[in-house]
Amino acid sequence: MPTLATLRDAFEHRTLFAEKTWRLSPEPWRLTPAQHAELKDIGRACLAFHHALERLYERSASGKKLLRNRDLVAPWVARSLDYGKPSGLVAHARHRRLKGKVPVVLRPDLLLTESGFAMTELDSVPGGVGLTAFLNALYGKDVPDTLGADGSMPELFHRAVAACAERSEGETGALVVAIVVSDEAATYRPEFDWLAETLRERGHPVYCVHPADLMPMDDAVCIPVDGAPLRIHVIYRFFELFDLANVKGSDAIFDAVEAGRVALTPPMKAHQEEKLNLALLHHPALDAFWKENLSADDFALLRRIIPESWMMEAAGELPPTAVLHAPWVGGRPIREWTELADASQKERNLVIKASGFHETAWGARSVTLGSDVSRDAWLDAIEEAVAPEAECRYVMQSYRKPERLSHPVFDDKGALAEAQGRVRLCPYYFVIDAKAELAGALATFCPADKKIIHGMKDAALLPCRVTPGA
Repeated sequence: MPTLATLRDAFEHRTLFAEKTWRLSPEPWRLTPAQHAELKDIGRACLAFHHALERLYERSASGKKLLRNRDLVAPWVARSLDYGKPSGLVAHARHRRLKGKVPVVLRPDLLLTESGFAMTELDSVPGGVGLTAFLNALYGKDVPDTLGADGSMPELFHRAVAACAERSEGETGALVVAIVVSDEAATYRPEFDWLAETLRERGHPVYCVHPADLMPMDDAVCIPVDGAPLRIHVIYRFFELFDLANVKGSDAIFDAVEAGRVALTPPMKAHQEEKLNLALLHHPALDAFWKENLSADDFALLRRIIPESWMMEAAGELPPTAVLHAPWVGGRPIREWTELADASQKERNLVIKASGFHETAWGARSVTLGSDVSRDAWLDAIEEAVAPEAECRYVMQSYRKPERLSHPVFDDKGALAEAQGRVRLCPYYFVIDAKAELAGALATFCPADKKIIHGMKDAALLPCRVTPGA
């Protein structure tokens, strides 16, 4: 196992997150063989879900029926997913060159609960790729069964991203990849710098650049390398679509992608990045669509691990016999979201969060746990979510409390002790040959008193190992 001195020395010589620190542990997080097997199944199901979601969005947007043998249409799906987005971004997402395109790097956020995994988000623009690969290598020297300890994670990332490239006729030579990190995402630039450097050392021309470094030309997009323009084939996008106004040259990127001068992944499809998608999986009006477009195993797995979720939006005047698709209060369905303010403490075991396309939609910034706040604060969160002038959509989700677990962690004085905490697991999948390959997983081990798990200075960030009997 790596010593405290080894770990400190590694992070003193290499910054992975700008201005971020975390707790250290000598041991990777332990996964059972059964958990490892289920993670592989989850990757397959997440990729299938993305493909089905694309079919749902395209058919909804074009007014086509959703099912082969029934005249079911759902224009409200595209309207909800496009809510608050600029018209140019929506038009780009529907461009013929992007038809069927899905992200090639997938990362679900999984809570470890007493009843198994609970997926709270499916991130298609995930941070942590470089950090997880670095941790795999750092711990894997002493713990060979660490996921990705063989150094495969950077290689798999490159294979998945490079496969998106479109070569010009007769063109040969290495494919050039640019990882583009915006100012808004600057915290993550160090890990992508490390990832790019590692891949260049292995002979792959991969560069981590700022959006201002992109040089759109008539027949190509280039970046400056050694004082000369170098044509890039693929952009790996690490900037949020709500931040496009601050991404220099974003219009030129749109044009270049649509003209086929450069490939870009994840595609600039804002609807793919909405937490609302998890609520669509639970919507009764779409049940037949999911059953027709997902295998029985994938549908059952996703419905089991994704907590029940609901779209939140202003309901308007409902017919006298109508009720909302929403949680019940006092054993009865509700007609207005604000009725949830009078729910019992147990019934308020619900989370409200921004769905996407907003600066508060990541990093737990918009999360409100109903059972953890006063009635007035809970009502305020509900009213903000369903306000007609809301800048983005919101989602309500059943809260599944992470299980209380233990793991050895160094304290502030360097002493090793068994700590109590809760875990969020982030497995990374790279889409290669139409399959989601599990390359590694990052465990965030937070103190037991934290209700919402995310990266924080008193959490430990750990790679994962498969341990029989764990």
